[in-house]
Amino acid sequence: MIGLGTIINTAAIIVGGVIGHFTGKLFKHEQQESLTKACGISVLFIAIAGAMQGMLKLDADNLVGTKSMLVVLCITIGTIMGELIGIEQGFERFGEWLKKKTGNSGDKEFVNAFVTASLTVCIGAMAIVGAIQDGIMGDYSTLAVKSVLDLIVVAVMTSSLGKGSVFSAIPVFFFEGSITLFARLVAPIMTDLSISYLSLIGSILIFCVGVNLVWGKTVRVANMLPAVLLAILAAYIPLSF
Repeated sequence: MIGLGTIINTAAIIVGGVIGHFTGKLFKHEQQESLTKACGISVLFIAIAGAMQGMLKLDADNLVGTKSMLVVLCITIGTIMGELIGIEQGFERFGEWLKKKTGNSGDKEFVNAFVTASLTVCIGAMAIVGAIQDGIMGDYSTLAVKSVLDLIVVAVMTSSLGKGSVFSAIPVFFFEGSITLFARLVAPIMTDLSISYLSLIGSILIFCVGVNLVWGKTVRVANMLPAVLLAILAAYIPLSF
């Protein structure tokens, strides 16, 4: 069933928010931090495995690195584009609007909780890669793995930051759902090379999400998202990266 991954992911976030809301007081601050870092470490290794699969190949009996130029160009140019567009700032403005519409104007941490959770579970590259895989191949396995991580992350965030975190289910549903539908439409023109490039750059962005979970927000991952689109376009350029 196309779109099942989005439904599973959205439901997992809601469940995680409910769990976090009712069990938040059971966890000490140190325990909440440990759970967040455990999720981050899991994401890092998932990302490393995906990136190495795309950048390493066997040449005789030796492992050889490839696609370094692709990574450099897509990540740097994509980040410049994202910074100029101001993707993360857009999410902050949406959070302010959502805060008022949901009657949480008195919750000082609502916007911070919503934006933090959204940038972690929605704007991460796993959402894009997983949604595209779901749309093109009907494979929701990446979103299923992401759902387990999101459930834990949102539960922890809700318990520590507040109920604004659970509202990240809204952008996840529309974001992943839209990408899945769009991927379904462009599936006939997607090549194996474009999917390979997409997976490589997507894995690197997933790594950045893990970095933010383990060491705090050090990378504006949302502003790097145009790199994924550049990776797809690069597959149709008659050059070897």
